[in-house]
Amino acid sequence: MPKFNDLSRSLVAFEQDSTLVTVIEMGSESWLVGGLVPGLLREPRMKLAPEPLTLLKLLYRWRDEAAKAGHAIERICVAYEAGRDGVWLARWLRERGIDAHVIHPTSIPVSREHRRAKSDRLDLGMLQRGFLGWLRGERKHCSMVAIATREEEDGKRPLRERESLTADTTRLINRMKSLLAVQGIGNFNVKLKKAGEKLLELKTAAGEALPPEALAELQRTFERLRLVKQQIDEIDKAQRRRLEEAPQAGLNPMILILARVFGVGRMTAESLVREVLYRNLRDRRAVARYVGLTGSPDESGKKRREQGLAKAGNGRVRRMLIQLAWRLLKHQPESALVKWYRARTADGRRDTRKVMIVALARKLLVAFWELVTTGTVPEGMKLHPAQIAG
Repeated sequence: MPKFNDLSRSLVAFEQDSTLVTVIEMGSESWLVGGLVPGLLREPRMKLAPEPLTLLKLLYRWRDEAAKAGHAIERICVAYEAGRDGVWLARWLRERGIDAHVIHPTSIPVSREHRRAKSDRLDLGMLQRGFLGWLRGERKHCSMVAIATREEEDGKRPLRERESLTADTTRLINRMKSLLAVQGIGNFNVKLKKAGEKLLELKTAAGEALPPEALAELQRTFERLRLVKQQIDEIDKAQRRRLEEAPQAGLNPMILILARVFGVGRMTAESLVREVLYRNLRDRRAVARYVGLTGSPDESGKKRREQGLAKAGNGRVRRMLIQLAWRLLKHQPESALVKWYRARTADGRRDTRKVMIVALARKLLVAFWELVTTGTVPEGMKLHPAQIAG
């Protein structure tokens, strides 16, 4: 069987005399590019405008300089640190035959000095050393980010937009409640569809009509709230239409399988699949580690303590799983996982429940991973019939 590639090391043999190694320290206004060019004693560095074509010309120029020095370049390796720019540059370079990689920023070892020197030049050197160790196939130098395709990346956009819109809904509702509380009004439901029409009828605690400027702000806020709810509804309708029209396309089969679980809605199912479950993860531990639901021990000499969750993974999925774990306590009372949780929280202590709900969230993620990849239904878990679950 082929060895699983966990992106912690290169699986391709590194021929230093025929490989051009380049790292990029990316910024919004310029890119600092450093290279290891076979045949050249110096290690060239160049500051460029943030344009991919300019970078490509520089790579080809260094390739030609290596050829003049008697080293034919067969492989050009480029790496940069993951950040705001995402992975578009890596995809663009790979389409042009460049071996491009994106380094996970937390995997680069840094000095623990209280006031360590830091500059783009020094950061470039750290990236270069880590990338060279990774190319040699050595572990613990750095880890690479999986390069998502355009389709995989674009499929997450509606989910993340909906999450942002939901946060806007909460913010706008709280804002309207605060504006009403200032006028002594605390019993008005701003979530009603016709709340905007009833604002004109409201009276303050003193029995007077709302001040004109306060009323105008409330009406504008309600209009923004109505628009946000409309956009959320459009995203939900588009998602349902995609699943109904092409149930076997792409990741839709995995989404529909997970949506059959009682207590798991379509949006939650799609979020879990597109964020984590579709990935080619090695085993159960890798699944839990991806979302930061593993421990972080601190051991030195006789000292032994647990620092809590690593929280180094996908925080969006981690928060969703903990909320889902609380929800499934109600919707899946006969599930073996829920019974496991109940047995360990029988003492009724709040601290115990808070710790064990995280453990339940980790077990649920692993169970859902096995459900969508192998079809193994968790013991005692209720499923909807084989159709789109609401």
